[in-house]
Amino acid sequence: MKTRAALVASLFFTVFALAACQGNSTGMSGNKKAMQPLPRSVHNKMAALDMPRNSPIVVRIFKEENTLEVWKQKRNGRYDMIANYDICKWSGKLGPKFMEGDRQAPEGFYTVTPAQMNPNSNFYLSFNIGFPNAYDRAHGRTGQHLMVHGACSSAGCYSMTDENIAQIYAFGRDSFLGGQREFQVQAYPFRMTAQNMARYRADPNYNFWSMLKQGYDTFETTRKPPQVAVCDSRYVFNTAVSGAPTAACPSSVVPVMAYSADKPGRGKAPAPSIAGTAEARLVADWSRRRARGERVSREPPSLSPASREPVGAPDIEFAGKKSAVTNETTASTRR
Repeated sequence: MKTRAALVASLFFTVFALAACQGNSTGMSGNKKAMQPLPRSVHNKMAALDMPRNSPIVVRIFKEENTLEVWKQKRNGRYDMIANYDICKWSGKLGPKFMEGDRQAPEGFYTVTPAQMNPNSNFYLSFNIGFPNAYDRAHGRTGQHLMVHGACSSAGCYSMTDENIAQIYAFGRDSFLGGQREFQVQAYPFRMTAQNMARYRADPNYNFWSMLKQGYDTFETTRKPPQVAVCDSRYVFNTAVSGAPTAACPSSVVPVMAYSADKPGRGKAPAPSIAGTAEARLVADWSRRRARGERVSREPPSLSPASREPVGAPDIEFAGKKSAVTNETTASTRR
């Protein structure tokens, strides 16, 4: 086991060293930001929860709650939450990312490898979440450079304070040094409780979210990250799948459960969500015109009234009115 961990650690540093020679991006040698240790209080909590320092992690993101959680494996093989952080800013609305330029922060199941960690980020520290994944590609979705990063500025990403991204980055770094080859990022619109599903049962993204809930429930029940695959152009969990993401699923795959029978509980009103590809195209067109230097509104257009936007939501403007971050390499409108 020690030999395997040493080999993985060696590969980890080799990947970063090679990437550093390619100009933008990843490289760890001599980078103090990327090598910051976790606070002593975090190590004390790990010890109390029986978590090895370099054990694997899972990251969970909840848009509506503005929360990023880090879960870490205990010696019994199950995961427990070791830390949670406020998201400083996420871009777009609830709902998935459809196309480059729509400014949506992705939702779904993603994996992060050492090569996706960027200690030389223009946004303090960052890691690429891996959009588009197999599900996104099966649906023709486009975009690049979708990150979790620092600097509290977002155009399609999940942005943290520099202090918080330093800790999140350290959790990932230490897990790789311990032998984890990739960690899972689960990005959700909200905590996928039955009550919240009932709140959003009339939302155009409801079927997509019902599919995500299967993975959410699996993790909540087992406290282990589900094995994620794609068949019939949809996510499936803990199921052996072969063939293209668009190929038919095995007969053993459980259909997506319907939650429409749930009655809405009393609580806050649903937050605005993206109105499918229609709104994505509207925002993407705004992004292209902005990139060309045309005169556009300061905020991207929206198909939901501004009065419905939650406090702390990204800057957006209702398309019914007069309307109109850069990524890690070039213009701010490519996400």
